[in-house]
Amino acid sequence: MKPGHVAVLSAAAAATLTLSCGLAAAEPQPALTRNAAIARAYIDALVSHDASAVPFAPDATRVEAGIQTGYSGPQLSNDLEHGVQYSVIQRVHDLHLSEDGEVVSTRYLLDSGVGGVRLVTVDITETFVIRDGLIRSIVATIVPVG
Repeated sequence: MKPGHVAVLSAAAAATLTLSCGLAAAEPQPALTRNAAIARAYIDALVSHDASAVPFAPDATRVEAGIQTGYSGPQLSNDLEHGVQYSVIQRVHDLHLSEDGEVVSTRYLLDSGVGGVRLVTVDITETFVIRDGLIRSIVATIVPVG
């Protein structure tokens, strides 16, 4: 192959790599709506244990597997920050959100364990009712993953 052809091919390969990397790196995450961002703040607080960005209504409720586990906004905030049931949460991943009016539905995997050792992964589906910028209710189902 002639030196000129090598230079052209090298330049083309470099341009392709640059464009490919640039497009992949520049792909924006879809912007969350206000309600989806509120639901996401709750999910982030599961891991961070910082509920300061989670806007609960004063009378917010949470039901898990048919059992009421949350009775008020202040109690839900306190549980996120100090509850032993949340202290074992290590990571949330594979989050999917959908929205229909005041209802935000989420599905994600949650890893929990002790001392940095993952013990179990669960598949969580949570439905949030969010009105006027406040979480009014959360209904959760939790299923262990194989």
